[in-house]
Amino acid sequence: MRAKLPSKDGFIERDGVKLYWETYGEGPETIVFPPPWSIVHSRVYKAQLPYFSERFRCITYDGRGNGKSDRPDDVAAYSLDNYFADALAVMDATDAGEAILVGLSFGGMLAMMMAAYHPERVKAAVLVGTSASIGPAYPYAAPQHFLAQRERFESWDKYNRAYWMTDYPDFADHFVRNIFSEPHSTKQIEDGLAWAADTSGAVLAKTVDARAIAPSHDVSEAMYRKIRCPLLIIHGADDRIQPHARAQAVAAATGAELVTIAGGGHNPAGRFPAKCNALIADFLDRTLGKTVPKRAARRSGRKVLYLSSPIGLGHGRRDLAIARALRQLQPDLEVDWLAQDPVTRLLAGNGERIHPLSRRLASESRHFELESGEHDLHCFQALRRMDEVLIANFMTFQDAVEATRYDLVIADEAWDVDHYWHEHPELKRAPLAWFTDFVGYLPMPSGGNPEAALTTDYNAEMIEHIERHPGVRDRAIFVGDPDDIIPQSFGRDLPAMRDWVPQHFDFAGYILGAHPRTFGSRADLRRALGYRPDERVCIVTVGGSGVGVPLIKRILQSWPIVKRQMPEMRMVLVAGPRIDPRALAAPADVDVRAFVPDLDRHLAACDLAVVQGGLTTCMELTAAQTPFLYFPLGHHFEQQFHVAHRLDRHQAGRRMDFATATPDIIADAMIAALRAPVTFRAVDADGAIRAARMLAGLL
Repeated sequence: MRAKLPSKDGFIERDGVKLYWETYGEGPETIVFPPPWSIVHSRVYKAQLPYFSERFRCITYDGRGNGKSDRPDDVAAYSLDNYFADALAVMDATDAGEAILVGLSFGGMLAMMMAAYHPERVKAAVLVGTSASIGPAYPYAAPQHFLAQRERFESWDKYNRAYWMTDYPDFADHFVRNIFSEPHSTKQIEDGLAWAADTSGAVLAKTVDARAIAPSHDVSEAMYRKIRCPLLIIHGADDRIQPHARAQAVAAATGAELVTIAGGGHNPAGRFPAKCNALIADFLDRTLGKTVPKRAARRSGRKVLYLSSPIGLGHGRRDLAIARALRQLQPDLEVDWLAQDPVTRLLAGNGERIHPLSRRLASESRHFELESGEHDLHCFQALRRMDEVLIANFMTFQDAVEATRYDLVIADEAWDVDHYWHEHPELKRAPLAWFTDFVGYLPMPSGGNPEAALTTDYNAEMIEHIERHPGVRDRAIFVGDPDDIIPQSFGRDLPAMRDWVPQHFDFAGYILGAHPRTFGSRADLRRALGYRPDERVCIVTVGGSGVGVPLIKRILQSWPIVKRQMPEMRMVLVAGPRIDPRALAAPADVDVRAFVPDLDRHLAACDLAVVQGGLTTCMELTAAQTPFLYFPLGHHFEQQFHVAHRLDRHQAGRRMDFATATPDIIADAMIAALRAPVTFRAVDADGAIRAARMLAGLL
C-alpha cells in the first residue's frame, strides 16, 4: 500500500514524448524531485514524498524511458538536452515556479543544470548520490568499457551494451545490488529490480549512447561555479555508482554542505530514509529561514507519548491498563497517544487524549487488509511491503518528539520507531520503553529456503541493532513469561530465541486490559450485558481489521447446523469497526454488532467464542476460562507459531484449520467445545502493574 496517493497526476507532451507527472500536498513551497537514470522511475522517492508533502507541494515525474512515460526509439531523444528540457517542461506545466530541487543520482545533475542556467527557478537544492560531470568516475562507466567485445561477463563487465541486449535482467540484478551495497538491503533491492523491469536493456543502451551527444550547455566545472543557491549534498562513503570523490568535487566547486553517510551506498535516501529525511528537513528549515521553536522546558509533571499498535484492539486495551497502572504510581502523569483508527476510537471512548499528529498516520490496518487473501495473510511479507507506510509514520512520530519534550516514549510494537532509532541513535529524543509479545520472524514452510534466508536476515539486523546500540531501548519488556518464548532459533548461525531474549528483555507476565476476576460474578456480568440465564451465548469476533470477513462468512454457514442441535444458542457477531455488517448477510437470528468497546467482558460472560488467532483475544478467553475455537490466518507466522505455542502452553482453545474446516466441521467443533471441561492454565492478573513499575523507574 502507498502511504499517500498523489493529489493530482497527468501527462505533458514535449516533442512527441509523453511524460507522466504527479503532485502531492498543497504546501506554500514546492519541491521538485527530478528523476534519476531511467533504470528506475519516480517511485524511487517513495520514502520522501509522504513526509515532505505534509509541508510542501511535491512534484515528481517519470523520466523518459521508464515508468508511465514514453520510451522513444531515437537515440537522440535521450540526450542530456532533452532530459533537461523535460525538467523545465514539467516544472512549467505544474506551476512549480521557484522550487526546491531534490535529485538522486542523475536527478542531481539535472538539479545542478537548473541551478546554474535557470537560477530564478531554484530556491535550494539537495543532491543525493549525485551524478556529476566533474570528479573521477569508475572505469566501468567509460565508453570503451561499455562497447567492448567480450566472451565472458563477470562483475562490472556486465555494464556492456552487448550484454544488456542478451541478458538485461542479470545486469539489472548486478547494478541494483551495487546501488544498495549496505547489508540488510533485501527490500530496497527487491523494489529496485521491480522498477528496473519496467524498462529494457535496449532503452537503457540508448541513454548511454546518447551521452556522446554534446549538450548545448557547458557542464564543465565552470557550470558548478555559477551556482549560488543553498546546496546540500548527501553521499554514501561506499557509493559504487558515483564515487564519493565526485561529491567532494561538487562541494568544493559550489561551496555546498556535504554530509557523508558512513557505509552508505548510492541511494541513502532509500536505504537510510529516516536519516536523510531529517537531514533534508533541517537543511530546508535553515534555508527557508524557518525558526524552529525550542521544545518546552520540563514541568513539574511527567509527559509520556504512548504508541499503541493498530493491529487489533487488544493492544489498545492492554495499553490502557498499563497507562492506568502507571498513573497510580505517577499521579501527575500526562499521556498523549499517537495511534490510528480503530484504536483511537477505543482511546477516545475512555477519555484519553489523542495526539493531533495521529491524523497524519498512514493506516497499517488498511495495508494488512489489502495484503490479505481468503483467511490468509503472509504477515512477514506484508510487513516487508509496509516499508513505505512505516517510514511515513516514523517521520510523523519524529516530528512529535522534536516538537514536545517527552519524559518517556512507550512503544507497543511500534516497529518503525524501534528500527529507525536503532539505525540512527542520534535521532532519539526521549527515553524509550519497548513492548512486544513476540520476538523473531519465522519463515513459513511454503516459502522454502528463500524465505528462510529473508527472515534470518531481518532477525540478524534486529540483533545487530540491539547489540550495537543497547542503550536505545531504555527498557525492553516482553509481554509474557520466559516459557512463552518459542523454542526455535532466529535462523542459521543466529542464537536460539530462548537464550537471546532473556538477556535483552524483562518479563511482565501477560498483560490483560482487565482480568476477568475483576468483573464480578459471571451471573451478574451476564445480567448486566443483557444475556438471559436460559440461553447459551456464542461470540464470534475477528479483530479490528477487515481480514476476518471470510472466516465470519464460513462460521455463518455453520450457524443453522448448530442452531438445529442446540436451539438455546444465541450468536453475537462482532464484525469489528472496519467491516460493514450489512455486507455479511447474516441471518436474522444472529445479533450483529459493528463495535463493542467492552468486548473483554462479553468474552468472559459468553459460553463459547469463535475467533481468529490473535494473541490478545485468545489470552483474554484463556484468562476467563471461556471455551473457544481459534483459526490462525494462513501464512501468518505470529499466529501460526508464536501464538499457537503460547496457547498450547496454557492448554487453551482448540486450533482449527480454515482450509479444511467445512461448516459441518465447525458446527461439530463448536458443540464439542461447549460440552468439554475447561482446564486452561491460569493467567496472572498483575501484568499491568508489573509493567507500570518497570516504566516508573524511567520517569
